Amino acid sequence: MAVLAIVLAALGIVGLWTVFSVLPDEVSPWWSLATALPACALVPFRARAPLPLLVLALVLFAVDLMTVGGVVTLVVVLDLLYAATRAASGAGRRRILLGIVIAVAGIGIVALAAADDVRVAVVVALQLGALAGMDYWYATSVAQAHELVALHRERAEDAERLAARDRDAAMRREREQMARELHDLVAGHVAAIAIRAEAALSTDPAAGSDRAALVAVRDSSLEAHQALRSMIAVLRTGDAAVVSPHRGAIAALVDDARRHGLTVTLADALPGDIPSPVALAVARIVQESLANCLRHAAGAAVAVVLDSHDGDVRVRVDSQGGRSAPALPMPGTGWGLELLKERARALGGTVEAGPSDAGWSVRATIPAVVNA
Repeated sequence: MAVLAIVLAALGIVGLWTVFSVLPDEVSPWWSLATALPACALVPFRARAPLPLLVLALVLFAVDLMTVGGVVTLVVVLDLLYAATRAASGAGRRRILLGIVIAVAGIGIVALAAADDVRVAVVVALQLGALAGMDYWYATSVAQAHELVALHRERAEDAERLAARDRDAAMRREREQMARELHDLVAGHVAAIAIRAEAALSTDPAAGSDRAALVAVRDSSLEAHQALRSMIAVLRTGDAAVVSPHRGAIAALVDDARRHGLTVTLADALPGDIPSPVALAVARIVQESLANCLRHAAGAAVAVVLDSHDGDVRVRVDSQGGRSAPALPMPGTGWGLELLKERARALGGTVEAGPSDAGWSVRATIPAVVNA
């Protein structure tokens, strides 16, 4: 920019704005460097403080306008105007536009007063207004384009974060569902295997009960194997119907509990058209309750009562008597009851468990109609 100022001075390209000159005589073109070089010194710092530098450049341009009438100070003003407009916010750009309008109008008025000719004032105002206006328009277009790019990038990042959060939530739900199903399908059978095996080991070998204990272990192993196959099928196909219980599932659970030494009575008064999710929840509640009886009250008398009332399906499992199973190196996690409560809450129901007058009681209430 400084080289341009020297070249223009050497070529004598000055006096372009003689209408504004306040000097009585024509001056040497080299005097244009007195304003051009300080203006050029502002350009390298335009990225740091473009607006204050623009004000300084305007002062130098005004001095140049009223003296030698060079070009370089005008070029510097346009360059700093572009930088200031690019760096400004939307409100800042509007203030800059207002400043341009006021400056052009002021220059037109000064030109009219100096030349006493409306045509000269109009031409000067149009020239400077066109230069400043085009510069402002281009800078605004570039700034808005960058803002749009930043906005789209921010939206894309937000969408990516939301998608990642949704994926994490979906994976968490899948893990929770897998944990529930694995607990409900397998944990009871594995616990039964361990209990029967421990019982067999704790008996007198001469008592002749080894075969019956091994038969019970075999049956529980086969049931656990079948449950695992069903769970694997769900994970491979995504078809939850693979593990959904049929109408006779609860009766099968009761029969299995009887084979493991519990005295169980079943009173099933449920209608035959309850939704599959409700039927699954009922079966899991009965299954977990019987498994807990087997763990903590082996040989107990258990009453399972299923009925409906006021649009709700009710489950009640009461146990009485029994004895604790042999101690095993497999402490419970306490997840069973909590998982049942989560399953019931998902359907709008409740599960309560606690001691009763005769032993232990589990009660559940689930709406018979599942909301979509």
